[in-house]
Amino acid sequence: MVLTFLHLAILGLSLVFIIFFHRRKLSGFRLPPGNTGWPIIGETLEFAMNHRRGCPEKFVIDRMCKFSPEVFKTSLFGEKIVVFCGASGNKFLFTSHNKSVTSWWPPSMAKVWFFPENQENTVEVCNKMRSVLPEFLKPDALQDYIPVMDSMAKEQLETDWSPHKQVQVFSLSKKYTFASACKVFMNLIDPEQLTRLSNPFTHIVAGLISIPIKIPGTAFSRGVEGGKIAREELLAIIRQRKRELLENKELKSIDLLTRLLLASYENGETNDEKQIANKIIGLLVASHDTMSTALTCILNYLAEYPRVYEDVLHEQMEIAKSKNPGELLNWDDVKKMKYSWCVACEAMRLSPPVPGTFREAITDFTYAGFTIPKGWKAFWTTYSTNRNPKYFPDPEKFDPSRFEGRGPAPYSFVPFGGGPRMCPGKEYARLATLVFMHNVVTKFKWRKVNPDEKIIYNPTPTPENGLLIHLEIINS
Repeated sequence: MVLTFLHLAILGLSLVFIIFFHRRKLSGFRLPPGNTGWPIIGETLEFAMNHRRGCPEKFVIDRMCKFSPEVFKTSLFGEKIVVFCGASGNKFLFTSHNKSVTSWWPPSMAKVWFFPENQENTVEVCNKMRSVLPEFLKPDALQDYIPVMDSMAKEQLETDWSPHKQVQVFSLSKKYTFASACKVFMNLIDPEQLTRLSNPFTHIVAGLISIPIKIPGTAFSRGVEGGKIAREELLAIIRQRKRELLENKELKSIDLLTRLLLASYENGETNDEKQIANKIIGLLVASHDTMSTALTCILNYLAEYPRVYEDVLHEQMEIAKSKNPGELLNWDDVKKMKYSWCVACEAMRLSPPVPGTFREAITDFTYAGFTIPKGWKAFWTTYSTNRNPKYFPDPEKFDPSRFEGRGPAPYSFVPFGGGPRMCPGKEYARLATLVFMHNVVTKFKWRKVNPDEKIIYNPTPTPENGLLIHLEIINS
């Protein structure tokens, strides 16, 4: 009994000394100013509520004004977070990878996204993914898929748009972007498989940015369940492809899934199915919500600004007139869509599909006169620059000319991140976006059924009712 008491006493004193010296160490630092909110919940509730009200930037801007325009601390998703602001903050985090910071995922996000056994080593999983994806996602590798995207866009517009006087853009753009990604990355076209795979993704995306409380009915709980369903469906697809490869069946094309499997064989990782599923699910999350959000916002702004629509139409019609009947788009055609891409960038500036990403400090370092201790989490955010008049004069104005010539100041517009951690799917997203814009504007004129439809963020920006538009066919 006495021995047990002594052990407990020693343990208790050890904890006291650890806490004391930790606090003493931190007291010698000039930590970033800010507020960490309530225990466990932190400021996540206010962060989420600003999204729901359609003003996510308010959370960031208010704290930049109150605490510091360069860096402040908060608490989100159960973690203390340092938010880096402005182009300088973006540049620092993007160029300091593996020097001061490394990639990091909140545990709550990892529970939604990854298999349970991968949730403790998400950085390793992501690094493995990036070691393979860039080669497949380079412009040279993607050029052959431009006609595929074009054909799929034409087919969807003919099937799901043309027969109707009114359509909901967000749901149909999700259908296009998800089906296109499944075709390009996995050569998956079976409607039943596509439906089974796509159904859980709405819950996954909502669960990624939610209060991490796993109670039935919460967004987080639905996200965890949706992730489980999607991963199991992907495993079934991967195992079927493995069987085809082992049986030496002739494949019509070498897509990303096949390349990942072949790479795993070459590296002797024959049981790498879950790692491959993690890689694919990341691309599908982006295609399901991020890309469809961008397309919806582009069409929303084109409806609001008829002169911009006419300029895009002129550029795209010149390309269409240069094609023979039935001839699909190619790489040279996409290179001519310069103004259309400026419009897409301006739409992403005002309605960013991705609010930012996380990092973790791997050493103590100083930024803007404040010390960020090792182990603290960091976050860069588009909301500190995209509507900031310091970088974009008259920031609420929709003006695609901002992106002509040299474009915005470096690191002020970073929809795909930057530095060595830039999104590997950037070029794929650009091609899929421009191909879809070409097909929509050369086939339809449209107007919003509700001109005052509110934009909400859940977590990406979308019109409250999915952008219902009235269609007029201009090219039968």
